[in-house]
Amino acid sequence: MYFVGIDIAKKTHQAAITTDEGKLIGKSFKFSNTIDGFNLLLEKFSSVTTDLSQFEIGMEATGHYWLNLYTWLSDKNFKIHVINPLQSDALRNLYIRKTKTDSVDSKIIADVIRIGQYSETQLADDKIISLRDLSRQRFYLVDMASDLKRKIIAMMDRVFPEYQDFFSDMFGKTSVQVMKECTSPEQILEIPTEKLTQLLKKSSRGRFSETKAKELKKLASNSFAAMLSSDMTSLLIRQMLEQIELLEKQISDIEEIIASQFEQFNTKLATIPGIGTTLGAAILSEIGDINRFEQPKQLIAFAGMDPSVKQSGNFVGTESHMSKRGSPYLRRAIWLAGVVSVSHDSLFKYLFQQKMSSGKSYSQAMGYICHKLLNTIFAMLKSGEEYKPVYPPSIDVSKLADEAINSQS
Repeated sequence: MYFVGIDIAKKTHQAAITTDEGKLIGKSFKFSNTIDGFNLLLEKFSSVTTDLSQFEIGMEATGHYWLNLYTWLSDKNFKIHVINPLQSDALRNLYIRKTKTDSVDSKIIADVIRIGQYSETQLADDKIISLRDLSRQRFYLVDMASDLKRKIIAMMDRVFPEYQDFFSDMFGKTSVQVMKECTSPEQILEIPTEKLTQLLKKSSRGRFSETKAKELKKLASNSFAAMLSSDMTSLLIRQMLEQIELLEKQISDIEEIIASQFEQFNTKLATIPGIGTTLGAAILSEIGDINRFEQPKQLIAFAGMDPSVKQSGNFVGTESHMSKRGSPYLRRAIWLAGVVSVSHDSLFKYLFQQKMSSGKSYSQAMGYICHKLLNTIFAMLKSGEEYKPVYPPSIDVSKLADEAINSQS
């Protein structure tokens, strides 16, 4: 049996072939990430033995660069193992000299496969990959819009610092229309009160009238702002507002597609308070096949929400933090779901308040809620059942229900 370790890169891969005793056959070699390069790899195999079934191949899941080679080798019926880079790192750290080169890495990957101490990366099907790409793109667009909003707030602090508190939502429809028309205090003072009133009425659908217009003009007349380059700042703010509008339309379009695709999976994740279609799709697409996780703690580790333990000799750290080594997208979606669940679900709200009253910080309490959510999601995906809160025996369920009714009223 021969073991092949392939160090994946964008344009050129590095391969090493070893015997079942770990002896390197010849030197490691490079081959391009093209059909010619793949054929060169086959030639190298054939020079060792013509029985290609004797080769067992390992590669790291590095970005998306391994997919083409994996697909090509799979079509030729090779036995392939895709491993997490963290597992090869563990073996690499055993080396006294901290060398990291492509030739060394390819040999290490071959050793990982030969020793057999690894867990394989499960490949998702096309539908899951499509849903995951959409969800990740939505996160990207949301982040872009949020970044633009932060920049606008910083600029408005220069030209009209009092404006931020004038509307309940600075980026609501009415406020945005005002900023587009007149951004700085002098521009607001120049616009006739009647025109400003009509602008407010139209954009707010009649909620704001002449009184609101006069209040805004008074605020502008008393503004204490740095008026340097206010015209240019106003131009930049208007452009960024237009960019935000485009991003929000794209986000809305993607959410519609996500919703239609999410329905095809017939999952009950959206029955959990705090998880709607959008977050449910993000969570499901990042997890993929739940059967690749045998226990909830494996799913928690995959989300990077397992504690990082600091220990040296007799010292054991008492303050543990999230390892954050797993999927950042899954971790973000779970955290967002947890924030909503503590407001909309009586069980999660109770558990959160219990942690807070015991002296835990907000982050520690939310970390606990996220663990509970992941445990719940694990059980639901395994069983295919809807969300059913499991209350500890010490909790008076009827009392929680009364509290929920009172809070809503």
